Amino acid sequence: MRKSWLPSYLALGFVWGCSFIFIKLGLDFLTPFGVAFGRSALGAVTLLIVAKSRGIQLPRERSTWFKLWIVSLLLNVFPGILFAYAEVRVTTVLAGIINAATPLATLIVILIAFREEKPKAEQLLGLALGAFGVVTVLGIWRGIGHNSGVGIIALLVAVSCYGISFPFTRKYVIPLGMRSESLAAAQITCAAITLLPLYLYSGISKDSYRPGPILAMLALGIFGTGFAYIWNFSIIASAGSSIASTVTYLTPVVAVFVGWIFLGESITWNQPVGGALVILGAATSQGRLRRKKVK
Repeated sequence: MRKSWLPSYLALGFVWGCSFIFIKLGLDFLTPFGVAFGRSALGAVTLLIVAKSRGIQLPRERSTWFKLWIVSLLLNVFPGILFAYAEVRVTTVLAGIINAATPLATLIVILIAFREEKPKAEQLLGLALGAFGVVTVLGIWRGIGHNSGVGIIALLVAVSCYGISFPFTRKYVIPLGMRSESLAAAQITCAAITLLPLYLYSGISKDSYRPGPILAMLALGIFGTGFAYIWNFSIIASAGSSIASTVTYLTPVVAVFVGWIFLGESITWNQPVGGALVILGAATSQGRLRRKKVK
């Protein structure tokens, strides 16, 4: 009997949706460097323990470690710092919605740098819808409100890094044919080692260690950066990569409600409307709304 993927799917969407509030809470005593390192270090320890318990070996080739280091820069180091830096200046609601544009950023990168075929009409339509959605989320017609322009740029750069990482991984890492747990453990370990000097330089913002922020960082690292990869792998194995990728549609919904309920962040009409357009654009560009032919 095939293992149910729904519990892992819901757990992944919830944890990644809560990551934005975890980051905000972690910034209570850590700098953006500290948050990025903390989540990577805790995630690396979690994944290394899992790999060891399952008898999974880490990569041995230097070339493999170098490729995974590049992936860690694009998927963990730069976005980890940029999202934390942005959340000093913007709401978790905005960060969660902008993060939903990751599939669109990936498509843009594929069309520019990794293009193997001409763009389809639905891809261009999806990009147009997504771009209009981002503009709607930001409420350009009335300025950026309480959100910082620098913070918004940081979010967009972070999402762009995600966009580069996925086609890079597909082209240079997946063909290696290694166990996903091994690759993930090595990747997050590379991120933690890379971020360590920055943490030692400026990782702690103040010597105030309240239970809430500490627990938030533990959840962000162990679950959001560690077990999240394991859940993602299990979903891909049970339901396929197509269903697994739709979790990016669930995370902004969780982020919006969590930010509203626990942080009291205000939500204006344009944010959920724009977020829906971003998700619609991503779904359209991926061909998810295409009608199936009836046999």
